[in-house]
Amino acid sequence: MLELKRTYWSRQALRLTYLAVTVWLAVSVVLALMPKAKVDATNSTATVSGVLRSFVDSVLAAAALPGLLIVVSSIVAIVIHARDVRRRDPVRRFSRQQRRDGMARAGGQCEMEAGFGRRCSRPAEHGDHFYPWSKGGSTNLQNFVAACARCNRTKGARIPSPGQQARIQGRRRDYVAPDGSDSVGERRLLA
Repeated sequence: MLELKRTYWSRQALRLTYLAVTVWLAVSVVLALMPKAKVDATNSTATVSGVLRSFVDSVLAAAALPGLLIVVSSIVAIVIHARDVRRRDPVRRFSRQQRRDGMARAGGQCEMEAGFGRRCSRPAEHGDHFYPWSKGGSTNLQNFVAACARCNRTKGARIPSPGQQARIQGRRRDYVAPDGSDSVGERRLLA
């Protein structure tokens, strides 16, 4: 669970950083384009070229630091994606036995949330990777979550929050046999 927390929050921080720096860049460029002094109409040729040069210089100065931070955060995102690709399990689909065991463990009911921490009441139709396969999730029974079509589509390939993981594990205690495992989510180690 600690690895899921670290992965989830580091990606949230990267996403928020990218958003904040993009807003910073946009505001900096808009502020740089705002006129700073009145234009003298008598010397229009020198003034127009001077104003344009001033605009370009001020935009470049305003965009330098946020632009550099966008490049750095993009490189970090590319490195994270490349590591996710290297983590991918060579087996994409759950075996029939894993699917049978996972559906039996869930009692044929969706294990995802329906809202307010409640378990979805629809019948399970899909075997979903709780920790997404595309992000390095293992194709094993610990990472198997029974899901209805709607919950499976809603979750998509997003990394679930640590809170979602804790709530599913809490709900599993109600319907998993005492000798069975109620843990959920597993990520492959980086090879």
